[in-house]
Amino acid sequence: MDLTLVLQGLLSGLLFGGVYSLMAVGLTLIFGVMRVVNFAHGDMMVWGMYLSYLLATRAGIDPYLSFVVCAAALFALGLLVQHGLVDRVIDAPHEMQILLMLGVALVLENLALVAFGPEPTRVRSPLGAATLWLGPVFVDIARLVTFVVAVLLTAALSLFLYRTDLGRTIRAAADNTYGALVVGIDVRRVYAVAFGVGAACVGAAGALVSSILPFQPPTGLSLSVTSFNIVIIGGMGSLLGALIGGLLVSVAESLGAVFLKPSLKELVSFSLLIVILLFRPAGLFGKRTS
Repeated sequence: MDLTLVLQGLLSGLLFGGVYSLMAVGLTLIFGVMRVVNFAHGDMMVWGMYLSYLLATRAGIDPYLSFVVCAAALFALGLLVQHGLVDRVIDAPHEMQILLMLGVALVLENLALVAFGPEPTRVRSPLGAATLWLGPVFVDIARLVTFVVAVLLTAALSLFLYRTDLGRTIRAAADNTYGALVVGIDVRRVYAVAFGVGAACVGAAGALVSSILPFQPPTGLSLSVTSFNIVIIGGMGSLLGALIGGLLVSVAESLGAVFLKPSLKELVSFSLLIVILLFRPAGLFGKRTS
């Protein structure tokens, strides 16, 4: 095996891991606060991709700038879904919540299919062809910028949750919903904000990755599966776990494509999931339940 090829795979996987982490952060935030598993997570990301595509083709806005608009639009969508649908079943059995979010996923996927068709799409960006050589390996500038922006957004979310009053309110509602109600916190409002922020994270991730990977309406399913894989590895509800898990899964898939073949890269990441759960059933940073 060529060492240069291995180093290239390791570097590429690490850089793409920023997007995986941002995807998982949004999913784990929603679960950590509301205990709702968002099966429409990947389809929301696909809509972030298509919105980036529209802004690039109709307004000429580069996806590395339009991610702000995509995040804002998905935040609004998250508020709408939470307030109009999730809020009505928040106290229902988990099966009802799962069926609801699966229904939302199917609606979003089919709306994208009607609006954009089944053909794969990719957003063109001037950064797409830019590279930087570091000795025998090269750095894809698009992936580098994506990694930096994704990590900065994840850090900004962490600061929001731990340094602002609203963020502390969200964490309080996540830790003890009844106690939050007793001290006068509007838990329903907190849920809406948390769901909106989680959707905004995946909307930004969609815009950032839209110039790197081709996408189409059914792409949402694979993105959701990858997000769940990352969140389970890192630990459900843990932001640090989502960050580390995203990097681990991305590197595992990239090296899997090198040592095996690209079509088998997911075999490595899910094997990693099985191994971690054997020794850490709650994930790397998850809390054990008694």
